[in-house]
Amino acid sequence: MSWHTGRLAAFDIETTGTDPEHDRIVTAAVSLVGADIEGSHSAWLVDPGIDIPAGASAVHGITTEQARAEGVDPRVAVEEITSILADHVRQGAPIVAFNARFDLTILDREARRHGVAPLVERVGGSDGLIVVDPFVLDKQVDRYRPGKRTLEAVCAHYGVRLDQAHAANADALAAARVAYRLATRASELRELDLHSLHAHQVEWAAEQAASLQAYFEGRGRQEHVEGAWPLVPHAVASRPPALAA
Repeated sequence: MSWHTGRLAAFDIETTGTDPEHDRIVTAAVSLVGADIEGSHSAWLVDPGIDIPAGASAVHGITTEQARAEGVDPRVAVEEITSILADHVRQGAPIVAFNARFDLTILDREARRHGVAPLVERVGGSDGLIVVDPFVLDKQVDRYRPGKRTLEAVCAHYGVRLDQAHAANADALAAARVAYRLATRASELRELDLHSLHAHQVEWAAEQAASLQAYFEGRGRQEHVEGAWPLVPHAVASRPPALAA
């Protein structure tokens, strides 16, 4: 049985901004889906403890006032999110997240900020963290396709339903659907076991970052493009913010 026909732990967050080292979780969702079994779904609205910039609110629709009035304590939310994801991974379901580097790094930094055991430590280290990232997979199997590679654009390209873009629960499910669709179309993906697929994605993400870095440098742009995947190690957190590949 191929990995894409088994259980998948779909994960997404919406945040106060785009800096994974300093921004905070506002909403999050984890859905365990697949294998022709009824799914289980968890979602959180979080009080991030800081103001939500207007630009971020315009994307996901959550204001500072709403988060403060209705959101749960961030430490409680981060503990619950991390615990659920760790349980799914230990039971053999990979985490499926679109541009996982961002979501998992944010979650890791939030855990450390609030004194919660990080996900990577709960699954036995980086070797135990199994992730499927449709962002990386799409760029690998269709690398020369022009146009945007946002979740909305990728969903449109593969004919995947996206019920409400930038709602964490909808984005999480859409990521799982894209991963499934990619595997049905690309034998080189579906024929790999999960550990091999994860290892390949580490290599592919680094190659994609290096390619984008070279593109920028060729045009005189000095942005650092992060190549670590699926999580930027905490040890390098003091580096300047990087663009996702």
